[in-house]
Order: sequence, then C-alpha cells, then structure tokens
Amino acid sequence: MALGGLRKPQDVPEAAMPESSHKRRTLLTAGLAHVLHDGYTDLIYILLPLWQSEFALSYGMLAFMRGLYTGTMAALQVPAGRLAERRDGRFILALGTAVAGLGYALAGVSGGLLGLAAGLMISGAGSATQHPIASAAVARAYEAAPRTALGIYNFTGDVGKAAIPAATALALTALPWREVLWLLALCGVAVAGLLALFMPAMGRQAAAHARPGQAGSGQGRGFAWLFAIGVLDTGVRMGLLTFLPFLLKAKGAAMASIGLAFALVFIGGAGGKFLCGWLGARLGLLASVTLTEAATALGIFALLLLPLGFSFVLLPVLGIALNGTSSVLYGTVPEVTSPARTERAFALFYTGVIGSGAVSPVLYGMLGDAAGVNWAVAATALAALTTIPLAMALVGHLHRGLAAPS
Repeated sequence: MALGGLRKPQDVPEAAMPESSHKRRTLLTAGLAHVLHDGYTDLIYILLPLWQSEFALSYGMLAFMRGLYTGTMAALQVPAGRLAERRDGRFILALGTAVAGLGYALAGVSGGLLGLAAGLMISGAGSATQHPIASAAVARAYEAAPRTALGIYNFTGDVGKAAIPAATALALTALPWREVLWLLALCGVAVAGLLALFMPAMGRQAAAHARPGQAGSGQGRGFAWLFAIGVLDTGVRMGLLTFLPFLLKAKGAAMASIGLAFALVFIGGAGGKFLCGWLGARLGLLASVTLTEAATALGIFALLLLPLGFSFVLLPVLGIALNGTSSVLYGTVPEVTSPARTERAFALFYTGVIGSGAVSPVLYGMLGDAAGVNWAVAATALAALTTIPLAMALVGHLHRGLAAPS
C-alpha cells in the first residue's frame, strides 16, 4: 500500500476516472511523447556537421547514418503496433521512450562510428513505438470526434521538431556533443517515467472497455484509399521541399533568405496541422481534403510564377495547406479500422508516409534531372490534385462496416 493510503495515478481504475480527465491526460501525455520523439528524429540534422568533422564522413555516409534512425523506426512501427494490441500500450510506449533515450546515451558514450551507428539504431527502434501507440490512444480517447484531437497531437510533433533541435544547437555552444546527447538521454528517461505514471491504459485494456458504438466504420478498401492519399500527400510535401531552395535561388534568393523561407513554411505547417484538424471535424474528409489539396496545388503553381518578394508572402499560407491535409488523414484512420486494430492501422499508415518521404524526393529528383526544376515542382502540384478523386472514392467506404488492415 502506498504511504498515507494514497494511490499512484495509474492505480486509479480507468472506469472510475472522469471521461474529461481521461481525455486530457491521454492527449497531454501523448503530446509529450510526440514532442520528444519528433525532436529526437530531427536533432540529427544539427549533429551531422559535427559527426562529419570528427569521423571524416562523406555526404553519402552522413545520409546513411541519418537513414539508420529513420529506417529502423519505420521498419519496427508495425511490430510495435501489433505488440500494443496484446499488451498495455502505455508500458510499451514508456519502454520505447526509455530505449530511445538510452540509444542516444550509447551514441554519446561511443568513441567510434560503429557505436554511433548502433546508438542511432537503438534510438530509432525505441521511437518506433510512439506514432502508432500514441495516435491510437488519442483516437480512442476522442472516438466521437478524433480529428481535432489528432490535429493537436500532430501539432505537438512540430513543436518538438522546432524546440529540441534549437535547444540542442544552443547547448552545443557550451558543451561537447557527447555530453549534450547524455542530457537528451536523461530527458528521454524522464519522459518515459512520466508516461508510465500518468498515461491512461491503452491497447488491449482500452479495447476491452470499448463501447458497443465505438466499432470502426469503414471497409478494408477504405483503409487502402486512405493509405494511398497519405503516401501521395507526403510525397508532394517532401518533393516540394526538396526543390524549394533551388526554385528560390533561381529567383535570386541568398542562402540566408532560403533559410527564412523554410522557417516560414514550417511555421505555416505547424499552424496547418492544428487548424485543419479542427476544420476536418467540421467540414468532413472530402471537403477538407479538396480544400487543402487544391490550395496546395494552386499555391505551388503560384510559387512558380510569382517574383521572389511575393513568394515569401505566399510561403506561410502554402505551409498551412501543405501540412494541413495530414491532420485530416490521421483523424480518419480510426474511421476505417476496428478498435482492436487501431495501433496496427496507425503503424501501417505511418510506415507508408515515412517511406514515401524517403522515396518521393528521389523520384522527383530524377524528373528534375530529366526535365528541370520547374517541371518537377509542377509535378508535385499535379500529384496533389490526384488525391481529390481518391478522397471521393474513400468517402464511399466510410460509415459502412469494419475495416481491418493487416
């Protein structure tokens, strides 16, 4: 028995917890995990120049080191989702968060390239738990209207992408990179402890308490349409960002201005994830996807035609549309899967979009080599428009039966 007869937060039965408290705790803790893991993923960009100097790495080897983290994370998301279906996802997520932190600790301790590579793979394996499990937890907690909550959850990831690399860069001005990684590892272990203490139960326990009306609504084909839209949407975003600096440079932008341009896109994108999650809950999937993807295509075509000054004015608005669709799509995953397989559905979906983010720049790059930068950028706009008929096909599979991606 705990001292003074007090019980820890996780000892309170889920059924006895007020619904509003359960929702807030789920969203808060899932958002905290998202901040940390997305920050862990993107802080590698800050460390690459340091590793190049210390280990004499080529650009290809630097890309490989970055790929070790993201590749491991992508490959293990589906197994993590399946494991969470059998065990309490809270424990799996907390353990994965601790492992992600310990991976960075190992990278900091290592004196050679092999140890650094092993640390990145371990950290990536731990981060594989976050997207499928935390997304599913938020979707279950807000099953009546998941899009707005998932929009907030996705926004927290962008906060992590901005805050943790920035804090890392600041810390590197005072400390060696190895010591900075140890501090980041301690943050990971601390967050893991908070998740274990305060996050409500999920996975098998949550599914067992699902209400009869909570069953997923869609068909297996509906998930396939949603998956295709997600892959195309991510490809558009990553393809455009790949060519954005070259497009702006051709308009006469200096390197400092190009950095500002990306900041404007990312600021708009963070707002877009929050705004479009709210918008999707009110307008529905078809209207929201049509609006955001049409705005993306029009914005890209305008970017090709406008002079440099007007392009900078356009970039935050383009960022809203470019990133906004993702919140609508993530919020639709629970509608095309059954509650017992929500983790698996999110794992498959995130694996697809991460894979698209890795492959699509290569494909658009090949087009750019063959036809030029402007045609490659125009192709991203056309790809954005192809998602609209796919969304029309998807709508026909919502609210009918169950979807069970496997």
